[in-house]
Amino acid sequence: MSSGASPKRTYALGYSQQEMERLVLQAQLFDPFTRQLFEQAGISSSMRVLDVGCGAGDVSFLTAGLVGPNGAVIGVDISAAAIEYAIRRARRQSIANVQFVEGDPAQMIFDQKFDAVVGRLVLMYYPDPADALRKVVGHVRLDGIVAFQELDMTNFRSFPAAPTFQTAAKWMKKAFIASGARVNMGLELFAAFLSAGLPEPSLRADTLIGGGTQFPCQLLAITVQSLLPAMKKIGLADASHFDLPFLAERMRSEMIVRKAVAISPGLIGAWSHKST
Repeated sequence: MSSGASPKRTYALGYSQQEMERLVLQAQLFDPFTRQLFEQAGISSSMRVLDVGCGAGDVSFLTAGLVGPNGAVIGVDISAAAIEYAIRRARRQSIANVQFVEGDPAQMIFDQKFDAVVGRLVLMYYPDPADALRKVVGHVRLDGIVAFQELDMTNFRSFPAAPTFQTAAKWMKKAFIASGARVNMGLELFAAFLSAGLPEPSLRADTLIGGGTQFPCQLLAITVQSLLPAMKKIGLADASHFDLPFLAERMRSEMIVRKAVAISPGLIGAWSHKST
């Protein structure tokens, strides 16, 4: 495999050790939804799969379990720090059917076709998601599977409104938008698949929802922490606006007092088969 010149993409959350740990926590919550998506799409034993924007490696590990020891997964990410972190995790867990490579799959050349290409929360960071999707689909064999899962922040809120949760959600959304990320990429997946020359995709939607004792406020708190540099860059906020060590507990307490529920950004999954 080889890689070519890749256009710069901004990942507002950065590539710190804290961000890698945040990705692991996020995966613990989102993996059940992603597993259901991949199973519906037809990811199965002995397949060779390309994971686009693998980050800390969690989608690659999940996929490796689905394809089994006779299958193989190649996870690719533009961040050297993320790739190194994923490699260390694979070694610690003795996962042998995964390989991690630094690069942009939309610009790379591989020595053989894949049975499937997958990704979670990655197309939202491409300047032209449909073009990127068209390019990565080029790595897939005829009738191979294409399955992606992206965010939809439309209903990211608490009800009745819990002030700290609402503020954190609003600032997160603004920071992502300012960085160029597409916060409702999940809703764009249908059009992106068609524009990439794929047959009309099947769709599913999932979300995390719960009251103060059930909703994973810690994920929101650590995401805010990872986004602080991006927030400062656009003059939106800094650490003084949040008591970060106690942010999750503050959100949780307000929700309990208000008998509120919180809804995470939605995860919209789309899958199709390469027809030409």
